[in-house]
Amino acid sequence: MLIEHRGAAPHVHPSAYVAPTAVLCGAVRIGPEARILFGAVLTAEDGEIQVGARSVVMENAVLRGRARHPLIIGDNVLVGPHAHLNGAQVGEGCFLATGAALFPGCVLGPGSEVRIHGVVQVNTALPAGSTVPIGWVAVGDPAQIYPPGQHDQIWAVQEGLDFPGTVYGVSRGTPASERMARQANWFSAHRDDRLLDGGMPGGNGGSAS
Repeated sequence: MLIEHRGAAPHVHPSAYVAPTAVLCGAVRIGPEARILFGAVLTAEDGEIQVGARSVVMENAVLRGRARHPLIIGDNVLVGPHAHLNGAQVGEGCFLATGAALFPGCVLGPGSEVRIHGVVQVNTALPAGSTVPIGWVAVGDPAQIYPPGQHDQIWAVQEGLDFPGTVYGVSRGTPASERMARQANWFSAHRDDRLLDGGMPGGNGGSAS
């Protein structure tokens, strides 16, 4: 499904494949020989998403691009099932396993791996060839990598990375009513979305530009 959002339409390279049940919304660009599999959602809310050549986004992954933090995926990247990538920069040849979570402003150097349910926090930088083990958390620039049980050590670094400011544009301690009013208003732009023609089962999913 191809959707125009905020006046921007997806573009799919003719050699790419987008599954009939995948969703591309807004300024999403799919590179040559890339594969977007069933149930994946790529939504460029007010920024953009780029998926590089021969990269594969597997079933039910959710990818978001933002104005301050576009989602850029290099060539030859695997994004595993149920992964969540939000405003990240992912270098060439990275491997993101099932349930991996990448938050806005993070940067993964080429050849990095984030294994099953690994987390890369906001504004975190992984050097090339890094590995985040199963269920572990990478935090900071340069990244420190901790097992999930080390909450105090993680928080000592994470607090200064400004998660609420980076993700929601508000200061820590902002009431939920204000934070969610801003979010509801932001997502209200989808009321003006336009469903585009294009795509046939077994084809490349179509393209619009």
